[in-house]
Amino acid sequence: MDKDGSKQLNKEEFYAGIKETGLDISHEDAEKLFAQFDTTNNGSISVDEFIKEIRPPMNDGRRAIVERAFRKLDKTGDGVIATEDLRGVYSSDANPRYKSGEETEELLIGKFLANFESEGTVDGKVTLEEFMNYYSGISVSMEDDCYFDLVMRQAYKL
Repeated sequence: MDKDGSKQLNKEEFYAGIKETGLDISHEDAEKLFAQFDTTNNGSISVDEFIKEIRPPMNDGRRAIVERAFRKLDKTGDGVIATEDLRGVYSSDANPRYKSGEETEELLIGKFLANFESEGTVDGKVTLEEFMNYYSGISVSMEDDCYFDLVMRQAYKL
């Protein structure tokens, strides 16, 4: 659907894509659908917005374990995971780029946090929503709730 390769769908591309699928909906319904996908209300739909809207929600058990991991990382309790929260928790010692002196622990922590941020906003602060969105994407690839739970518990020593 992204004809210009911008990784954004404007209204024209979105409408054309709907028509190409053979979906027969009114222009009014297409407008409503576009508005639902355009969660930032900027007139285009990013890849992140699109995937977030079509991805099935995590069940309560998965959401609870993800929230538990978030709370563990949020050492300051301010509802945001930032560099200060990860100092002394995130270990750079085994990272080859840290060992060689190419990258500092601060830079590696920043890269770790950037994994969870979306919509091109990398501010070094990860909200619960961003953390949930990240794990929602991973959750889709794991059918078994027990396995997802195990992975989260092992990753964050819960």
